[in-house]
Amino acid sequence: MRLLPIAECRPGMKLAKKIFSQEGLALLGENIELTVRLISRLEQCGIQYVYIADPRTDDIVLPTLISEDTMRVALKEIRTSFREMMDRPKRKKGVTYPYIAQPFKQMMNMIIDDLSGHHDAMIMLMNMGSVDHYLYQHSLNVCVYSTLLGMSNGYSRDELTTLGMGALLHDIGKTQISIDVLRKPGSLTTEEYEAMKQHARIGYELLKDEPNLPLLVAHCAFQHHERIDGSGYPRGIRGNEIHDYAKWIGLVDSYDAMTTNRVYSAPMLPHHAIERLYAGTGTLYEQRMVQVFRDKVAIYPIGITVRLQTGESGIVVDLNHAYPHRPIIRILYNEAGEEIAMPFEIDLSKHLTVMIVGVNDSYAKVQQASGI
Repeated sequence: MRLLPIAECRPGMKLAKKIFSQEGLALLGENIELTVRLISRLEQCGIQYVYIADPRTDDIVLPTLISEDTMRVALKEIRTSFREMMDRPKRKKGVTYPYIAQPFKQMMNMIIDDLSGHHDAMIMLMNMGSVDHYLYQHSLNVCVYSTLLGMSNGYSRDELTTLGMGALLHDIGKTQISIDVLRKPGSLTTEEYEAMKQHARIGYELLKDEPNLPLLVAHCAFQHHERIDGSGYPRGIRGNEIHDYAKWIGLVDSYDAMTTNRVYSAPMLPHHAIERLYAGTGTLYEQRMVQVFRDKVAIYPIGITVRLQTGESGIVVDLNHAYPHRPIIRILYNEAGEEIAMPFEIDLSKHLTVMIVGVNDSYAKVQQASGI
């Protein structure tokens, strides 16, 4: 399989990976042949990249951070809980509503169990192939990435559970923000931006008295937009005044926002997002945290097309965990952009003078499903 921008997909190509709904249900399965109508629908749903079957790369195995079952259960619970939160202000006094602590703890057990089975797991983009209500998938992504980083930092299972729930619920305050503001395609007015910024404080207020939920989870919602130089919001606290969990979540929240399709911006690929995070090192984010994050991110996702400074191009087929920025490439095209008869692989961790200089070059073609 290979990862292809939806703009480069053509009728006759076949999906190599499922497309999921916002509830985590499969909408399109593997080997579904793309048509003009399907491609158009995927574009309308905000899908920017899909995995396409290709005989030259059909042996590529795409690692997953959590199972399909875990993803489905998690998205369903997030959707149910967040919609419940949206309805709370409309409830009459005295009307009870379900508490969220227990189902979210159960969800975290599933996520931690899945991640524990992959000790050398890298942070792979989870947005590829999801028809998304942004808030639900984003909350799950931030949870999975933050929990993986917590594991790298040596946190205990109880600590991972609290960190993960803080990540799952960090944006819960957005359930009380106008949908017109949340989904506005253009720039926000000053008033709209100030209203949006209130989601951190609102999230804290929603969570602080939730039964059986650690108070620290509420503080994660409160602090995830604070920055170490005091430039964040809502309180402008700085440095050690911000809890480490909130710092991890804030870092991951920024990364996922940059690599996800939004109503007001197209997604970046990981290598560009990492550059943005590095630009904020020491001012917005802790240097040690950015370094840990960099070492756990698949900077060039498996299946993506890259061009080398030699002029050759090919597909990322595997990662080097010790050198995430130096993957293994299967060369498919020569420096003239011509398909070569005998593809070969080059491990960039062993060829340090060879550099990646481009991603998703337009001349890199994908064979049709027919093999033509």
